[in-house]
Amino acid sequence: MDERHDGVVASPAESAVGVPVGEGGSAVSVLSSLVSGIGQGTIEVVDLTAPLSDKTPILQLPDPFANTITFGLEEISHYDDRGPAWYWNNIHTGEHTGTHFDAPIHWVTGKDKDDVSQVPPKRLVAAAAMLDFSAEAAADADFVLEVDHIREWERQHGPLPDGGWLLLRTGWDARSNDDALFRNVDDSGSHTPGFSVECSKWLAEEAPIIGVGCETVGTDAGGAVAFDPPFPCHTFVLGSNKYGLTQLQNLAKLPPQGAVVIASPLPIIGGSGSPTRALALVER
Repeated sequence: MDERHDGVVASPAESAVGVPVGEGGSAVSVLSSLVSGIGQGTIEVVDLTAPLSDKTPILQLPDPFANTITFGLEEISHYDDRGPAWYWNNIHTGEHTGTHFDAPIHWVTGKDKDDVSQVPPKRLVAAAAMLDFSAEAAADADFVLEVDHIREWERQHGPLPDGGWLLLRTGWDARSNDDALFRNVDDSGSHTPGFSVECSKWLAEEAPIIGVGCETVGTDAGGAVAFDPPFPCHTFVLGSNKYGLTQLQNLAKLPPQGAVVIASPLPIIGGSGSPTRALALVER
């Protein structure tokens, strides 16, 4: 017999609660469909994370500012007399090394806001818009994204996802195995792409996103020290209790709309950020 709800006949392909059913009448949950899609390859898991080693490029601040340490492993035992059946290491790293998550407390404008352990877990899984400006960055290493760039992108691909990420592709991940190319520093300073002052303020105050992601060592352009204010993406975005994801890879594998990003930083109590395994789910 057909089940009816408020006078509406339920579809044979739905259960009494509107959940799709498989053969034999068994309910197929959304999560089961997701896992099945991953297993069958109709949903691809794209790793957005740069491998982490002592060769990973790190930000270098000029004197008199303090710098983070290079990532390092310190062996504890390796199937030897220190531990005959196990291998493990101590790790030495900064919070903002490699692919990492910037929490609002990382910047002075967000000093009274969330540390990385306080970021709500549901905000670590979110839709993503991928804006590809790799051609512009290839032509000009100092390229900065403007609000007009985003508005034109929206005319082609639709609005930025509410509660999602804006991921800026510049092709910079191709440089990640060469520290000098990646940081791109000369006598006049660092030359890497990023966001303009106006765009950073708009992303913080008007855009519906929870944060921005990029392929460079930080979310600000290399020349942003000379902007007014300096480092506007950090200043405005983190100051609005939004987040940053940096040193991402493989953004070229994402569609302009429709991917889901899973960003999993360590929940360091009082932490300003954390190295992060960032993944994207993409329907194929």
